[in-house]
Amino acid sequence: MAWDYPNPFLLPRVPQAGDIDGLNHTNNAVYVRWCEQAGWAHSESLGLTLDDYRRLDRAMAIRRGEYEYLLPTFDGEALVLATWLVAGDGKLAMERRFQLVRERDGATVLRGRWDLVCIEMSSGRPRRMPQDFLDAYMSVVVTPAG
Repeated sequence: MAWDYPNPFLLPRVPQAGDIDGLNHTNNAVYVRWCEQAGWAHSESLGLTLDDYRRLDRAMAIRRGEYEYLLPTFDGEALVLATWLVAGDGKLAMERRFQLVRERDGATVLRGRWDLVCIEMSSGRPRRMPQDFLDAYMSVVVTPAG
């Protein structure tokens, strides 16, 4: 598959009957839920779980999310959702990007992007990323072309 960036974290997905909307394709809200699942799965694969977030009193919170819905998908279609951490500043902010690809023809059906900010969970205020975050996340940050 032609990924937007190297070394994606991959999460296979298949729309089920309950994911299909009145237009007979995968509801856009399902894609947003899948992106959240991919973000958490990627974080956990890097060694940071929700329990770690609670222990550190820090979290990477979505400040802004954008989704570009390019093509419809349908019940039972095999898809692969890729995610990357992009352009982290090593202090407070990172960006996460997504690309959803249809397996049968390699077509990109969705691209997404989150602007993330590190917050102190107990107050909700922006705070510097703790060393555990830097160790886990910054080692996999990719730099966008152009």
